Amino acid sequence: MAPGVAARAVRVRFAPSPTGFLHLGGLRTALYNYLFARKHRGSFILRLEDTDQSRVVSAASESIEDALEWAGLPPDESPRRGGPAAPYQQSLRCDLYKKYTELLLEKGAAYRCFCTPQRLELLKKEALRSQQTPRYDNRCRHLKSKEVAEKISQGVDYVVRFHLEEQSDPFCDLIHGWSRHEVASVEGDPVILKSDGFPTYHLANVVDDHLMEISHVLRGAEWLTSTSKHLLLYRAFGWEPPHFGHLPLLLNEDGSKLSKRQGHIFVEEFAQNGYLPAALLDLMTHSGSGFAENRMGRTLKELIDEFDPSRIERHSALLDLKKLPEFNRIHLAQQIGDEGLRQKLVAEVQASVEEVYGKQLPEREVLEKDYVEQVLLLRRGHISRLKDLVSPSYAFLWIRPSVPSEMLQTLSTETDQIGRGVLRLLEGPVTQRPEELGQQLRQLHAQISGTKYSTMMKLLRLTLSGLQDGPSVAEMMILLGAKETSLRVQGALCSQLAP
Repeated sequence: MAPGVAARAVRVRFAPSPTGFLHLGGLRTALYNYLFARKHRGSFILRLEDTDQSRVVSAASESIEDALEWAGLPPDESPRRGGPAAPYQQSLRCDLYKKYTELLLEKGAAYRCFCTPQRLELLKKEALRSQQTPRYDNRCRHLKSKEVAEKISQGVDYVVRFHLEEQSDPFCDLIHGWSRHEVASVEGDPVILKSDGFPTYHLANVVDDHLMEISHVLRGAEWLTSTSKHLLLYRAFGWEPPHFGHLPLLLNEDGSKLSKRQGHIFVEEFAQNGYLPAALLDLMTHSGSGFAENRMGRTLKELIDEFDPSRIERHSALLDLKKLPEFNRIHLAQQIGDEGLRQKLVAEVQASVEEVYGKQLPEREVLEKDYVEQVLLLRRGHISRLKDLVSPSYAFLWIRPSVPSEMLQTLSTETDQIGRGVLRLLEGPVTQRPEELGQQLRQLHAQISGTKYSTMMKLLRLTLSGLQDGPSVAEMMILLGAKETSLRVQGALCSQLAP
């Protein structure tokens, strides 16, 4: 059991900045928080950290919550859903941050800094010239009360900085174990409230995590070195800190940073391209682990049941998106096999066929539930995405191909005999087993003397689909059904067959 689980109610949060669409790294962080909350019957909170207004993208807040709901990770509390700790958008909580900044000022744990941007830039240049890490020199920490009051009365702009103390406390990270960073020895006092009245990340996340009663913070490993700084803030406020766990970075398979230039990284794009949320989540749990074993096809419920944060690896996680089609094929097959989920898939296919082929449909029978359901069951395990069924490779399922009889004649002079043989085969009960029907087609070929078996199959495939590749002829015949197969054979061979 994770530390702190028994002592207090589990409340975790996913706190992205609305600077664009939700990307895969953010989704992985949200997923692990969601799994942790559900594993321990806790609450999963979405909080938007939009204090850097210059980077906020219009509509990004809505799209992030939309993406979480698409992925099957709906928050219990959020800007959209509300909750007992509302508002869940930091730009609407500025009065709270000012209140707690005043508390730190009164305690002497923070101070006003009047240094100009020009002075700070000079400090930075001087440090770089000396091959040192730029840091603030804490000059304003030593201003007397009279000096501060005088500058305020003169209307001089200021920020508020937190007074970093020496000797930070060690903490036990859920993933990385014991850690401590003596931030005061390598950093200057950090800004916690900017001159525009907005807080920095350090203050806002500590105040919000406390007020929202967050029990466990699961966030990216890039914040590991900042945790000691945050613990100093908790100490200054006199608050009990949450437990921390820092997730490994999510990288491309080659170890490079996830980048838009290297391919699709936004969740919205995967949804638009027809990938299932379950497949994307399953793939991501193979990057960074958190489970006793890696296996494909885990449902969200299974991910929750099997999740163990102590098994999350410390090193960066490599994401191989080339495996996603195979993950999707497995999850799609599972959903097709579930009668309840299959009905939803049927409706999606019907809508897609209507959208793609519309007026080209020869008759509305191809949109009937029973036919679409049979197509799904017969192609289960063969298609990676539902949208594959409306691709050109499967157009024959919905519209009749136009194949000139002259083209068929060039393949064989026995088209008449082949066509009549297939029609006789379809007069009786037709097996729904491709292997058995394939054997019957071989028996039919034994009666054909001048055409190779492979040529006969090519002839029939062209007749039924207009394609030279695709499912086997037996599978096509079963998919189309005896009636439609007969119509297509008659139509393609009409010049040879008597009416």
